[in-house]
Amino acid sequence: MNIVPSGQTLGARIEGIDLGQPLSDADFKTILRALGQHGVLCFPKQSFAVPEFASFARRFGDLEVNVANLYFEAGYPEIMILSNMIGADGKPLGLNDAGQGWHTDMFYSKDIALANVLHAQKVPERNGQSVGETQFRNMHAAYDNLPQELKEKLAGRTAIHDFEKFWEVMRVRPGSRRNKLTPEQRAKKPPVSQPIFRIHPITGKPILYANPGYTMYIEDMDRHESDVILDYLFRHQERADFLYAHHWAEGDVLMWDNIGTVHNAVADYMPYEPRYMRRAQVMATLDYPALVA
Repeated sequence: MNIVPSGQTLGARIEGIDLGQPLSDADFKTILRALGQHGVLCFPKQSFAVPEFASFARRFGDLEVNVANLYFEAGYPEIMILSNMIGADGKPLGLNDAGQGWHTDMFYSKDIALANVLHAQKVPERNGQSVGETQFRNMHAAYDNLPQELKEKLAGRTAIHDFEKFWEVMRVRPGSRRNKLTPEQRAKKPPVSQPIFRIHPITGKPILYANPGYTMYIEDMDRHESDVILDYLFRHQERADFLYAHHWAEGDVLMWDNIGTVHNAVADYMPYEPRYMRRAQVMATLDYPALVA
C-alpha cells in the first residue's frame, strides 16, 4: 500500500490495495491514521460488488440507513444510490441531488458520522474530462486560523443543528425529487445540540464543527449576535487555502473524514451525462483513539 499525499490542504491517493479483500489489522490502522492526517482518501481503480463494498465500509463503524429510506441497493438499505439515471421502468435509479451545498453528513444527529465512502460506478464526462467534482474544506485548518479572541469566546459553546434546514433547501430546487419530510421522518431527526469546537477522535486536535448546511444558531446567545458570528464562521471556511477538490474517475473509492471536513457536490453535469455512485455512511461507533494509538 502506497500513500501519495496531494500536497494540498487535504487529500491523498492510496495505491496498491484491493478493497474487495478483507483488510488486515495493519492496513486498517494505516488507513484510519491516513484519514485523520489527509481528510480525503482516494483508492483508484477499485472493482468490487455491493457486499464487499459494504464490508469494507463497515470495518470502520456501523453503517447508517438514511432517514428517507429511498434509493438503496437491493438487500442493502445501508448502501444508498446517488444517480441522475432513469431505469427501464422510467423511475429514478438514485437520489439526484445528494450533497449539493456545503455541509457535514449526520451533523444533525447526536450520533455523529466518522466518514463517507463513495464508489464511482459511472462518472459524467464532457470533452474527455470528468465533471461533477466533490469539494472539501479543511476544518482543522479553519479552527487553527480563527482569531484567538473568537476561540476563547466560543470555547465550550454549543449550537443547534437541524436536518430539515438542508433538506428544504434541496427540496425547493428545480428538478428535485425530494418530498417534504413526513411527520414520522421529522420525528426521527429532531434538532440537536453540538459543540462548536470538537476534538477530533483520530488526530486529537480541535476542529471547527459548524457549517451553513445544518447549523441554525448558537445556544444561550442573543440571536443577532449568533447570526453575526455564524456568518463569520461560514465565510471564514471559504478561504481558498482550505479548499480541496476531487475529480472523479470510474472505479474511484473516495473515503472522507466526516468530522474534520465539510463537503459539497458540484452539479455541473447534465441529465444525459450519467452518474452512478454507491454510498455508505460510517457512523463514529468505534474507539478510534485506542485504534490509532
